[in-house]
Amino acid sequence: MMREINAELLLGRRVIATDGRSAGRIEEIVAEPQGSVLAVREYHLGSYALMERLAAMPFGRAMLDFFHGSEIGQGYRVPFVMHDPTNTEKPRLLCALADLETLKRA
Repeated sequence: MMREINAELLLGRRVIATDGRSAGRIEEIVAEPQGSVLAVREYHLGSYALMERLAAMPFGRAMLDFFHGSEIGQGYRVPFVMHDPTNTEKPRLLCALADLETLKRA
């Protein structure tokens, strides 16, 4: 089932895991073309994901290089199949926080 979701409605939303813990805010949405549409492959959550997004700008890249990720905080990679897309107001995971892969630090 294909469903259209406006990405701008998801960015910055806090995501809750099945164990009730906050997984962080959606900071990055990774999508790939499938025919004439973009299909979401995964989301990146947390403070590290925010710095990753800002790294496209010179300031963000300088911060990532300076701290080497050690002071920036945590970030998680959420495959789309582990996300419940039915409520864009209050996004939820279909797994516990411990089941998520952390974003790799350089």
